[in-house]
Amino acid sequence: MPTIYLVAGARPNFMKIAPIVRAFQAQQALSFKIIHTGQHYDRDMNDVFFEELGIPQPDVFMAAGGGSHAQQTAKIMVGFEELCMAERPDAVLVVGDVNSTLACSIVAKKLNIPVAHVEAGLRSGDMSMPEEINRLVTDSISDWFFVTEPAALEHLKREGKPDSAVHYVGHVMVDNVLFQADKLTRADTSGFETAAFKAARIEAKQRYGVVTLHRPSNVDDAENFARIGGALREISNELPLIFPVHPRTRANLDKFGIDLGPNITLAGPQAYMAFLNLWKDAAVVLTDSGGLQEETTALGVPCVTIRENTERPVTVDEGSNVLAGTDPDKIMAEARKVLRGEGKTGRRPHLWDGKAAERIVEILGRYIS
Repeated sequence: MPTIYLVAGARPNFMKIAPIVRAFQAQQALSFKIIHTGQHYDRDMNDVFFEELGIPQPDVFMAAGGGSHAQQTAKIMVGFEELCMAERPDAVLVVGDVNSTLACSIVAKKLNIPVAHVEAGLRSGDMSMPEEINRLVTDSISDWFFVTEPAALEHLKREGKPDSAVHYVGHVMVDNVLFQADKLTRADTSGFETAAFKAARIEAKQRYGVVTLHRPSNVDDAENFARIGGALREISNELPLIFPVHPRTRANLDKFGIDLGPNITLAGPQAYMAFLNLWKDAAVVLTDSGGLQEETTALGVPCVTIRENTERPVTVDEGSNVLAGTDPDKIMAEARKVLRGEGKTGRRPHLWDGKAAERIVEILGRYIS
């Protein structure tokens, strides 16, 4: 039976491969192996993910670890080449835009192993983002492209990809959030770290907002972070905010002496289900995350994106997302629209129906026999 390697290296990858794994498990024509590069690895957090998302333990754990972009990419490439040469897969499937996506696609292509890219064709136009470079390089050498939105189709067409290799299938991230949100309706959420915060707001019949920030352009520059922090503090005077803080972001809060005020509750990084339980009922999400723009659109939660650009324009054109940039006045203005009942709920884009992974596996079955 043909075998496909499913590559995952960082937290968002796990969310994307979970529905693909379920789709593989539901058929009998193709087998798969999960390759965990170890690009991001926290034993407790990863074990939680495997349990929550229904992902089997990886068949291979490469333990690539951190380092600079070059060091990390090189370690992944060396380890993945050894793996592919020892047991040659029939295809390699990569997701998203992290360093593991880039590294493993290059290795596979040089070994003449077909590469499938899930979430292909996204473009921000911002070459200062490492993710943009990873997307461009991966798509330049992939064989099969699985696309989430119309803009990605246009980008791939402009870049000369053959129509026969490009497939508009919907979005596995949306498959996952719909699946997990349904599971939450039957789950005991009382043990989540943020459960008390949410329960207190509900009991007081008080709305709340959720914040995430991690992009270097926002949190590694003292002036930018202070300006964004000031906007969040002003918003929190009208809407209590909770902020699960990325470790680097927390370090910079202290380093830059940024005081977010008494109305922003800081929390630690959240496991997937705990975080979903928190933001799905928020009045607004304020974020610089790419994936969260899509997840909020999937569930119709107003989202204010604190970035100057987005590689996911369908979330703005059709969904619940607005692109506010990093100007404090614009961030506050968009948040206040939500408070006045003018926030976007939008609609779920075409094929964001929870069945993208099934389409991907069915198409792969046609290519690989």
